[in-house]
Amino acid sequence: MKIRKVMALGLAATMAVSLAACGGSSDSAETAASTAASTADAASTAEAASEADASADASGEKVKMTLALRGGTYGEVLKQCISDFEAENNCEIEVLDLEFDDLHSKIALDAANETGTYDLVMVDGSWMAEFTENGVLTNLSEQGYSFDDDIIPGTTSICMVDDNIYLAPYFGNVTVMLYNKQLVADAGYTGEGDIESWEDVMKICESAQAAGKNGYVVRGGSADSILSDFIPVMLANGAWVVDENNQPTVNTDEMKAALTQYKALADTGATMEKDDIVAQIDNGDGALAVGWPGWYSPTDETAGSYTVIPTKLTGSSEALSTALYGVWCIGVPENAPNKELGVKLLEYVMDPEVQLSTIDAGGVPCRYSCLQNEDVVAKYPTLATVCDALEAGVYRPVISQWTEFTNIFGTEIDNYMQGTSSLDDALANAQTELEMLMME
Repeated sequence: MKIRKVMALGLAATMAVSLAACGGSSDSAETAASTAASTADAASTAEAASEADASADASGEKVKMTLALRGGTYGEVLKQCISDFEAENNCEIEVLDLEFDDLHSKIALDAANETGTYDLVMVDGSWMAEFTENGVLTNLSEQGYSFDDDIIPGTTSICMVDDNIYLAPYFGNVTVMLYNKQLVADAGYTGEGDIESWEDVMKICESAQAAGKNGYVVRGGSADSILSDFIPVMLANGAWVVDENNQPTVNTDEMKAALTQYKALADTGATMEKDDIVAQIDNGDGALAVGWPGWYSPTDETAGSYTVIPTKLTGSSEALSTALYGVWCIGVPENAPNKELGVKLLEYVMDPEVQLSTIDAGGVPCRYSCLQNEDVVAKYPTLATVCDALEAGVYRPVISQWTEFTNIFGTEIDNYMQGTSSLDDALANAQTELEMLMME
């Protein structure tokens, strides 16, 4: 147990430094640091709590389970379908709705305890490398869990290590192309499957610009937002941020072509943050922008809609995966106090019928049977677009340094876009810094 206490204190200190380095607020860093004081004590008491739960189960009392979920729609859709599970399994489930950084830190810190707090957790794909390297997650394959053919294949790639499953794709978040219907129509397009290439995108943007509107609305703000906005253009040009060995590949001819094209698109419009981007599309001041389905709920009456991000550079180019996955996955901690029941809950909420029932609450299952269901598509036609986008998605690299990687590259992209660095200097600087980062 003393070893666990030392691990807990070390991990808490690391988390505090990490949050500060990642641009998190001072409150986040202080939260991580202050948790160190209580984590060691938690390690000594968690085992007793687990034994108490086991005793309660044996006596017929309800087993108490705790879930750590991403706050907002992602967690809400899971919460609304667990009451039947509670009744069938004589358990009582407490759900923690957490913001992105808080969810990550709580899972990471709790992993240092002999017996943890959480029976099921929501995980962002960018945490996968860190969590698997440190033994945070249960090997679900060893627990008898497997993927069925109904799950969209691309969404499972982040969930496995050496063919062993550690996560299941729960909420299908993926980037799409937002567009204003009138500005697209003015350029001779409908937006219903005919914006196929980035040539088409440029034609629409130039048409809108000529009419005194913004063509391409770029997302600014954080380095992560900037890089995420650029990734579809990057992928269409055949560029990527790392090679098969996770070594940086940002100073290449393909990346130069991609960033040059991205700058040309940005020059037809403006740089804004999320809410302003949505407003631009909805009020007809902007033609096109990369966004997420949760940003906008189009109907026949709305001025805007969204479609699959173009997969071709030109009309004659090869189709490539160009959408960025933001899928929220679920897993069971290795030190879960009720691991067997946690795995059973995971299997339950991943069931096709259970997932179908979450759609009216805003759920987006990564399942063909749900997203292509005739009744669902008739009621929520944009889910057909989301299904197509999920088939053409790419996850961020599975590297533990991704947050720092994003800060470095996103900052250099912004330097070029703002005119404070040349194209060659921005990419050369990023390559050098990223190579140093990956050697650490």
